[in-house]
Amino acid sequence: MFEQNPYSKLISNYIQQAEFPKEPQELYDPIRYILSLAGKRIRPMLVLMSARLFGEQDMSKALPASAAIEYFHNFSLIHDDIMDNAPLRRGKDTVHEKWNNNVAILSGDGLLVKAYQELGKSPKEHIAELLTVFNQVAIEVCEGQQLDMDFENQLEVREEDYLRMIKLKTSVLLGGALQMGAILANATKEQQDLIYGFGVNLGIAFQLQDDFLDVYGDPSSFGKQVGGDILANKKTILHIHTQQLAKGADQEEFQLLIQDSNISNEDKVNRMKNLYAKLNVDQYAEGVKQRYMHLAYEQLSQLNVDATRKEELFALADMLMHRAK
Repeated sequence: MFEQNPYSKLISNYIQQAEFPKEPQELYDPIRYILSLAGKRIRPMLVLMSARLFGEQDMSKALPASAAIEYFHNFSLIHDDIMDNAPLRRGKDTVHEKWNNNVAILSGDGLLVKAYQELGKSPKEHIAELLTVFNQVAIEVCEGQQLDMDFENQLEVREEDYLRMIKLKTSVLLGGALQMGAILANATKEQQDLIYGFGVNLGIAFQLQDDFLDVYGDPSSFGKQVGGDILANKKTILHIHTQQLAKGADQEEFQLLIQDSNISNEDKVNRMKNLYAKLNVDQYAEGVKQRYMHLAYEQLSQLNVDATRKEELFALADMLMHRAK
């Protein structure tokens, strides 16, 4: 569905026409490889959709900023995969698995530089403002990744800290992409703030949905191991709220499931799901997700632009929030 989106086609064609040198091969081949894996390209699409929302008809003005967002996103994925020791990305070997860590680090760095080169191709009157937003998003994504790693070594994580982490690691990139599109269409600061807020709150809801699908998704359509977060003791909204609520025997069961390596994977997932159900944690997580969805939709509704222009962003949000994978 995303592949048939006209914005996605524009971005794909633009990136396919990008010229990367042939040498050194181990710098540029990994860049070509990660970009060829594509994905849904939601983030760069948001730049174009926001520019169109605020009245810009010439998408060529927004394509360089859109590519910059895509390059930055893939740069972060390459480095995240190294830190997570992840073997697969979008069903294919990760860059560090296909080559090695050193190659992955350097090619990731190269992609980040390429992102700045693309921003420099934007209309010159907007470059300074685009750079301000892009740089703020970039440093916040790094902060979010560090918080995520910090959480691995913490026995307990507060819900507000988790929500802040996913805002930084995941959501600000969506908000920043939308704000950059707004800048390119000469939107007011008030309009920029509203569309940025829409993206950030949608991004938080998106990640909370991902937490939910990891446990309750259909294995045939989710695209990764269902229950993977439980097996990794990942501190998701479900894990955090269970830890807060569990008392007595429930707390003993929770700690046993986290600490006992002799429990089989299937048993661990099923028993943790039973604990979630007993404490109504699944319903709680759904409620938090709905709260951020409503915040996002409210901010999009407040925008003083023709309602018909908002339809495609509402449709995209609905699709993201009702996905099965």
